Amino acid sequence: MDTQTFITLLYVLILATFVGFELITKVPPTLHTPLMSGSNAISGITIVGAILATGPEPGDFSISKILGIAALLFATINVVGGYAVTDRMLQMFKKKKK
Repeated sequence: MDTQTFITLLYVLILATFVGFELITKVPPTLHTPLMSGSNAISGITIVGAILATGPEPGDFSISKILGIAALLFATINVVGGYAVTDRMLQMFKKKKK
């Protein structure tokens, strides 16, 4: 990776971090659940990318495969945890039976 590509990717990371922070702080608490569901969908895209990064070749064990496996693990934890938290929050809005 050359220096210009690295600087471009670093710029995109910093900009995405700033936009994400501003979005989370400006959203009212009632809209956090739909936002979390959208985040889970984005993590699903991360899972697909991580599967592609691990590659189909079983004998090759490179750094991209290690990073792909780590990304797959963390994205899976994020998706499962996000859906569990979303389900718990939606249970709070249901009427309780008497």
